[in-house]
Amino acid sequence: MTKKVVLYSTKWCPWCKRVREFLKFKKIKFVERDVEKNKKYREEAVKKSKQMGIPVTDIDGKIIVGFNEEKLRKELGIK
Repeated sequence: MTKKVVLYSTKWCPWCKRVREFLKFKKIKFVERDVEKNKKYREEAVKKSKQMGIPVTDIDGKIIVGFNEEKLRKELGIK
């Protein structure tokens, strides 16, 4: 079963880059939403995470703030 993954990020954020690279390396399909370019995405990220920080990764409704490889692996079912 494929999980729906949405990454709220910016192009310049180093932790966003780490999440992006991790997902690409693991061949996980994801949608990226630039919170700097789109106010709606920024509001979505804040509503989901209840804070202002990025990156925010939404994996089937489970929210991970920042780059946390252990949590990403757990939610994606990766060893």
